Amino acid sequence: MSQSNNDILLAISTPPFWHCGRTIRQNSLHTLLALAPAAALSLIQWGVPAARVMALSMVAAIVTEAVCQILMKQKLSQDNGTAAVTGLALAFLLPASAPWWLTLIAAVCAMGVGRMAFGGYGANQVNAALVGWALVFVSFPIPMDPNAAVLHTSLADPLFRAKFFGGAAAADFPLADLLLGRQLGGLGATQTGALFLGGLYLVLRGVIRWEIPCAFLAGTFLVASAFHLADPELYAGPLFHIFSGSTVFAAFFLATEDSCCPHRRLPMTLYGLTGGALVMLIRVFGVYADGAPFAVMLINLLAPMFALIRSHPFGTGPRKAKRTSDNEGRARS
Repeated sequence: MSQSNNDILLAISTPPFWHCGRTIRQNSLHTLLALAPAAALSLIQWGVPAARVMALSMVAAIVTEAVCQILMKQKLSQDNGTAAVTGLALAFLLPASAPWWLTLIAAVCAMGVGRMAFGGYGANQVNAALVGWALVFVSFPIPMDPNAAVLHTSLADPLFRAKFFGGAAAADFPLADLLLGRQLGGLGATQTGALFLGGLYLVLRGVIRWEIPCAFLAGTFLVASAFHLADPELYAGPLFHIFSGSTVFAAFFLATEDSCCPHRRLPMTLYGLTGGALVMLIRVFGVYADGAPFAVMLINLLAPMFALIRSHPFGTGPRKAKRTSDNEGRARS
């Protein structure tokens, strides 16, 4: 009898769910297609240096992932395109004049430290491209500063001028120039018009949800409006902050990574609003002109807390739950 009880087996099977047909590889291809217009404008604006940085970053990211998977005895997965997306997103945050060794260090750290150290794709808590960018941004500030590294151009950094010369200096930058990427910054992250169109493409294709980018941009708009209304001479307007720097890139391509963000409507909305507010707080009170990448890293770390926010199940509520606990207390007494 005892032996028969120990031999009990449980058969577990997967329910026959209807598959939507979308795969990780297809999502990666859609993301690369959405980034293509910004990459093309970067090539037109910066030429061969931009092509060198993007190609080296993508190749280094793919090779680093393959080497780590071989050492960790994992199945190679370079065909899903996630490493290429990470490498291109990282290149968009680097200046066009970034030397080869800086690009290589950033890509290796992004894949090795930012993703594979956590187990691989889907296990990282912080966007892998931002991890590589942050390491080189803090370690090599001069090559990472477009104002110091890119000296052969007449373009200016709008966020730098707005931070150190006040909101009045932001009026020198027409909105059309900001949309067309005629500003200093990351070689692709500043192509805000093309990135906005690419982000809309991802939303319409269902690759990303609309709640996070909309809430992110709304948070930036609301906080920037509050500062601008308080002192227009000191703080630039909300549209300036949305279309300058890497705000649009962060809203559509960085904050929406599946493994780093919540997946229900209310948590996603709060997640995006917090990120947009942090962008402005870092730009106004921080030491860095563009706070969008740091804001995304912070909300990535807060994503598990936002994911705990859940609505009450149907038929329950705070009052009913309180009555139930009161009745249980009386029953015990």
